[in-house]
Amino acid sequence: MRFVDSRFGTRVINAVYRGRLFQAIFSRLQRARTRRMLLRIKQSPVPQHIAIIMDGNRRFARKVGIDTREGHRMGRDKLEQVVDWCLELGVNVLTVYAFSTENFKRASKEVDYLMGLFVENFYKMADDPRVDEKGVRVRVIGQLSLLPERVREAAEYAMKKTENNKTHFYNIAIAYGGREEIINAVRRIAADVKDERLSPQEIDEETISRYLYTKGLPDPDLILRTSGEERVSNFLLWQMAYSELYFADIYWPALAKRDFLKAVESYQQRKRNYGK
Repeated sequence: MRFVDSRFGTRVINAVYRGRLFQAIFSRLQRARTRRMLLRIKQSPVPQHIAIIMDGNRRFARKVGIDTREGHRMGRDKLEQVVDWCLELGVNVLTVYAFSTENFKRASKEVDYLMGLFVENFYKMADDPRVDEKGVRVRVIGQLSLLPERVREAAEYAMKKTENNKTHFYNIAIAYGGREEIINAVRRIAADVKDERLSPQEIDEETISRYLYTKGLPDPDLILRTSGEERVSNFLLWQMAYSELYFADIYWPALAKRDFLKAVESYQQRKRNYGK
């Protein structure tokens, strides 16, 4: 009986070892393929501005059987990775949809937890020496007056601390809605016309762009949305007029570097005619 048990135990151990060995080999091959893919992509022009709708934290948490809050934290960690990927690729502007005005309708405990993550993240980014080394300027865009005071203070700290950085721009959209952004721009334009600081005849597309949250930055070349949903959800409605859209059928926390590079490669393979 001991002999049978011993042989069975050995088979189990060998199977586990082979499984781990296979996983190690597979992971190494995947990393090598990703490196080759990155080198190939860098041979061609990359998007100057990438915008991301980060979707799927809660569904990912349900799928893998973890608490929703942990799903949001993993989503936050994924964003840190994506920032690094963009810097590695040479992307100048990254804009992420972190929290919409509609998200305030969620359960108060979830909203409070997300606000705490934002506070933690803003201070962490602002004090990260790599931010200054890479010349990253942080901008928080949206209706900031709707945010709790602690979040506004953290956002203002990050923006003030990085305001002299001019190489890369990192926009975080919080309490954001695309329609409200346009309404806000129209109101400010109307006020300037009334005060004779602006003539109605001067108003064109560039004028409106100067009154948006993203003023001074190029419109997105590529908009990536995760989770498999295929809609823009009130995100950068004015700015996305000529953006290329890419929908990834994977939840945000599970996005791998290769998935991100596939979106960029898809963008490179498209011909942008701008209506011509």
